[in-house]
Amino acid sequence: MKIKHAILASLAFGLLFTSCENDNDDNKRSLGDYDRGILISNEGPFQNGSGTVSYVSYDLNEVENEIYKKVNNEDLGNIVQSIGFYDKKAFIVVNNSNAIVVADRFTFKKLGAITEGLHNPRYFTAANGKGYVTNWGDPNDNNDDFVAIINLVDFTVEGTIPVEFGPEVLEEENDMVYVAHQGAWGFNNKISVIDPATDKVVKIIPVGDVPNSMAFDDADNLWVMCAGKPSYSGEETKGELVKINTTTNTVANTFEFTTTDHPKQLVEEDNSIYYTLNSNVYSMTATATSLPTSPLLEGVSFYTMRVDDGKLYGTDAKDYNSKGDLTIYNINSKEIIKTIPVGIIPGGIYFN
Repeated sequence: MKIKHAILASLAFGLLFTSCENDNDDNKRSLGDYDRGILISNEGPFQNGSGTVSYVSYDLNEVENEIYKKVNNEDLGNIVQSIGFYDKKAFIVVNNSNAIVVADRFTFKKLGAITEGLHNPRYFTAANGKGYVTNWGDPNDNNDDFVAIINLVDFTVEGTIPVEFGPEVLEEENDMVYVAHQGAWGFNNKISVIDPATDKVVKIIPVGDVPNSMAFDDADNLWVMCAGKPSYSGEETKGELVKINTTTNTVANTFEFTTTDHPKQLVEEDNSIYYTLNSNVYSMTATATSLPTSPLLEGVSFYTMRVDDGKLYGTDAKDYNSKGDLTIYNINSKEIIKTIPVGIIPGGIYFN
């Protein structure tokens, strides 16, 4: 009997070990050729040609350009403005083509496309089981701007939300959608708060002029970088960094720059805020009471920027006609790790 029990115990242990081993294999198994890497959305030539998407593995050893065309044998269209994610899907916003191409985010196989109900689409986010996409409408008309509501199952526009003019980037947090109104071809200074339960704007928060980027800190505060109006506007205004309490949806603090300073490209990582100003990158903690006086990096000019896992990723659009670069920096040492050629006008960096 003891021998029988020993055999059964051994078999049970073997099955358990095999099961755990298989679970570990599943955790390590790639979901597709473009899993565990960085996606770069490249706008492409303005008003002609097509935008593209590039892939860079996290170890920076594998680089592949035009991955959508390689997989699907078709172009994305003009201009590839941005990419948003929902579950295993990538929603690729193609601005001039008034379309959103939907692909598996790990294999990049096309799943469908949204070609109706959009007008100058800009950015995508998801909340409450729906997608939300900012649309400029006619950039010369300040009264036709909207956020499109996307059915994430059949890839259709199932409704629209009228908003202030010039909606640009948008982010979801705590079951609310926050929309920055940069102002399209003009200038605006608002943040709209949309409740996805009702699909209505529940509050408009005034901020500085030309809010161009947003990020949330660890306490769910929303940080908004406002560039201020440029000198060519005839009414130059200072940049501002605005901190919004998302519990009350009120401004908690405002950090002011000088009138001729126009910061942009705000990102957050590990409760630290990063942004660019005058060819430099600055950083500050989310608990800081004043703006930093010394830059983190000097002499850099990024078209877009992201920070992840101790690395800073910045793109260079060069002459806007030839292929741009992605450069990766070690934040601690401030040294360049690698520079990688990507597509024309690399305008978005996404971690897949």
